[in-house]
Amino acid sequence: MSLDIITSDALVGVRHGFFGRAGGASSGVFAGLNCGLGSTDQREVVLLNRARVAAAMGVAATALIGVNQVHSADVVVVSDSDTPRPAADAMVTNVPGIALGILTADCQPVLFADVDAGVIGAAHAGWKGTRAGVLEATVDAMIPLGARRDQITAVIGPTISQRVYEVGADFRDNFIAADPDAARFFVAGAPGKYQFDLPGFGLSRLRRTGIKQAEWTRHCTYCDPKRFFSYRRTTHEKEADYGRLISVIRL
Repeated sequence: MSLDIITSDALVGVRHGFFGRAGGASSGVFAGLNCGLGSTDQREVVLLNRARVAAAMGVAATALIGVNQVHSADVVVVSDSDTPRPAADAMVTNVPGIALGILTADCQPVLFADVDAGVIGAAHAGWKGTRAGVLEATVDAMIPLGARRDQITAVIGPTISQRVYEVGADFRDNFIAADPDAARFFVAGAPGKYQFDLPGFGLSRLRRTGIKQAEWTRHCTYCDPKRFFSYRRTTHEKEADYGRLISVIRL
């Protein structure tokens, strides 16, 4: 089975892909293209999956760079393929041939590019990292590498959509206490529950940075189990673990 790669016209001119779960070597609950080394899947199989992704992106497996994602606002500048994997949630580079890879399973994978300047970025943005400023921090980190703020495009890939992202009243209240402007991203759901619009929240934060363009591919990870892994769906189905999707961009 071939790999399922979603691309965006907004990122035309730079090689990128939001990968689905098709075409991988994993089995069981990880069936397909599980790229998460932090999962309990067999390490050699995950490495094989990642090698397939690297090949699809036209780079060696060693040139597919990631970070130890911790839901922070920290950004790493990647200067070569030997860059270590620190605790961070975003990466930027202006070096051709390096592929930046972000893992998700409901959180937002966000790919950034200033094509003319030759600067790219990738961010893992769940609700916590988005609220903490990881998207703004990624844009800020691209500027010293030569990017122009008003020439940066950002695309949010497959993520959980509002209609299936149910949260409690305490979550909503605490969220709004930290960011009062976020109230508009919650709508009433079941009694005592709310539906949170994570990609809407992400887009609003991106647009406030003054970048050229921000969009979402409008794919929901929870709603399409054949195509995407989903942490929340796995939790609801009481499965032991879940696969991780990968989203990649390179110059």
